[in-house]
Amino acid sequence: MAQPRYTRIDNRRPSSNYCSTVTVVVFVALCLVGIWMMTSSSVGPAENVDVISLDNKDGIKKQMTPPAEEGNNGETPTEDKKDDGDASLPQEDETPSKQENQEEKKEEKTQEESTSSGETKSETEGGENKTDDSKSENGGESDSDEKKDLKDNPDEENPDSNEKQTKPETEDNESGEDGENQKKFESDNSENKSSNDDTDSTKTGNEDTETKTEKENTETNVDAQVEQESQPKNESSGDLSPPVAQLELLNETMAQNGSFSTQATESKHEKEAQKSSGDKLDYKWTLCNTTAGPDYIPCLDNVQAIRSLSSTKHYEHRERHCPEKPPTCLVPLPEGYKRPIEWPKSREKIWYTNVPHTKLAEYKGHQNWVKVTGEYLTFPGGGTQFKHGALHYIDFIQESVRDIAWGKRSRVVLDVGCGVASFGGFLFDRDVITMSLAPKDEHEAQVQFALERGIPAISAVMGTTRLPFPGRVFDIVHCARCRVPWHIEGGKLLLELNRVLRPGGFFVWSATPVYQKKTEDVEIWKGMSELTKQMCWELISINKDTINGVGVATYRKPNSNECYKSRSEQQPPICPDSDDPNASWKVPLQACMHTAPEDKTQRGSQWPEQWPERLEKPPFWLSSSQTGVYGKAAPEDFSADYEHWKRVVTKSYLKGLGINWASVRNVMDMRAVYGGFAAALRDLKVWVMNVVPIDSPDTLAIIYERGLFGIYHDWCESFSTYPRSYDLLHADHLFSKLKQRCNLTAVVAEVDRVLRPEGKLIVRDDAQTIQEVEAMVKAMKWEVSMTYSKEKEGLLSVKKSIWRPNEVETLTYAIA
Repeated sequence: MAQPRYTRIDNRRPSSNYCSTVTVVVFVALCLVGIWMMTSSSVGPAENVDVISLDNKDGIKKQMTPPAEEGNNGETPTEDKKDDGDASLPQEDETPSKQENQEEKKEEKTQEESTSSGETKSETEGGENKTDDSKSENGGESDSDEKKDLKDNPDEENPDSNEKQTKPETEDNESGEDGENQKKFESDNSENKSSNDDTDSTKTGNEDTETKTEKENTETNVDAQVEQESQPKNESSGDLSPPVAQLELLNETMAQNGSFSTQATESKHEKEAQKSSGDKLDYKWTLCNTTAGPDYIPCLDNVQAIRSLSSTKHYEHRERHCPEKPPTCLVPLPEGYKRPIEWPKSREKIWYTNVPHTKLAEYKGHQNWVKVTGEYLTFPGGGTQFKHGALHYIDFIQESVRDIAWGKRSRVVLDVGCGVASFGGFLFDRDVITMSLAPKDEHEAQVQFALERGIPAISAVMGTTRLPFPGRVFDIVHCARCRVPWHIEGGKLLLELNRVLRPGGFFVWSATPVYQKKTEDVEIWKGMSELTKQMCWELISINKDTINGVGVATYRKPNSNECYKSRSEQQPPICPDSDDPNASWKVPLQACMHTAPEDKTQRGSQWPEQWPERLEKPPFWLSSSQTGVYGKAAPEDFSADYEHWKRVVTKSYLKGLGINWASVRNVMDMRAVYGGFAAALRDLKVWVMNVVPIDSPDTLAIIYERGLFGIYHDWCESFSTYPRSYDLLHADHLFSKLKQRCNLTAVVAEVDRVLRPEGKLIVRDDAQTIQEVEAMVKAMKWEVSMTYSKEKEGLLSVKKSIWRPNEVETLTYAIA
């Protein structure tokens, strides 16, 4: 008869039945203890972890990853993984994982072949160490399987959020991975179960070989296991699995977090941070109750501040007076509001219900400003000085002064006292962009009409402070009967135009003093003639438009300082060298002139490239010795920024965000740098208001130099525009900076005020800020078109809804 596989080689009988009985008892006890330790350490209570849903469309993730806890490595998902189940976990490199799995399988196969070959061992090996080998083999394979499964299933790498099961043969695989991983997982479990069966048979066949020495050695091995379990892993290594020598079941099931935080910890810290910073998870919006109602502009409708003014002589009541705390309520919509008419039809007509004001039609209807035509407000294209159409007037100006060259030499225009901005609206036909400005005054909603028509305009006044533009940036300044007293008080207001007008630029003036002989007009003309001569402006043309019956005077600003030096009287005086012509945010007006730059490397010493060449070329005055905003040499920085935004617009914005660009006309870049975003949109039928925040690098002059326009602004205050002015707002890393000094809720409320219903907001910022903004706009019922994150950076695209809250908040300072 064949000898049993694991009997003693010397055929000696056991020492006594007593020893056999003790051996059986000890073995059973150890088995029970081992089973209890495995089950209690591997099966624990599941943690409640918030699950972040992911909806993929065209390979783009639709849900924001929670911001990674500072100091953690690799918390952001890789954008190329389209089948991820949990965006909060990192992606492992698949190639090393597969190699490790193959090596582990080879080792396991070798061990199995060695076990089944019938090799014989000594009494110690067959009794004590073989039992330990069986336990080690069982635990090692289980840990190896878990390691392989973690590598192939990165969604289960965090043991705190997805508990691993020690009895996979009785549990369903809930990892959410594809069928191939599921089959692999089941195959590994089958091998693990077969190994367990072999171990049990080995233990049964060696009951009569257990001794007291074996018992002591086994207890020593268990103690070693516990000691290894109590030793923490190397958390700085970033490796979720311990070394191979420590791959025991207890160590794996009691694994430390390594360099990965838990979702519970991240969520707890985020909630505490938001609570300490005053941020809210659940935003409750209210509706603003003000006298201005749907047309409320916080910094221009501060009734309380206007009433306290000591004087209104210099139009102080039309200037900005922002409330101490910006409003966090939402401006109501006018009754019957409709989706705006698209450009270019909007230049001729708009919905009456969107801007329900008729006073201007009553005042200026005879001048073809605006008329009420059924459910529309129509704009025949006329103005006070061009009743028979703006295009004829525009062409008449160029015929009078050939050097103007619309759309070539002259690209950027400032129109003061613009009315409904028909002049700027029709200059688009000549490839010219116009910054139109007018105060919020008795000419009710004139700027609002302009914006609703799709024409750029801001609410501003020539008052006591400088206009929010750099010095020497406009190619032409235009005033058609703008009712500004240019010649009084030392010509302070005309000197402000001199500041913003480019050396060699033109001032086009078509007011009644140019062509009428009334006493008042004659006096004004005399005062203007003396002032412009003292300012060294050259009167190069006075022509009368016989069709419109108006005269146009055109002046040219000098591009050198020769005239300034040769004046017999130094009035107006030259500004001191310490006076910065570019400083303009709430800076008081000064009755002085800035000289022309004499250094040929300075801005303003020569005219820019003709349009459109000036759009793409770095300005001549950007030096390679200057460091740009992004750290490169300034000209290289400029070009890199332009190439970046061309890629972003072409590959992402135009096709990837679900935006119907045919419905987009008025665009604002809330944090423009070099104007690259606006330049990338050049081929679309849009215009872009480039805003340079006052706490950002002052690059606004570069934007003007390339044939674009913009404005300075502090986003802790409201913008000088009417509600519902823009179709699209773009904010590139703006909100995260504003959080440091502004009320972010008030900023988002301002975004809602400025943006039209169904308008788009694109935000690029850090992941935490994206999450906060998303929570705020969701509370306003905005539609989230896309949200995406990578390496703690995020992108959010949302569409404003028509929803308004029911709860009303009365702003006492805005009640007349």
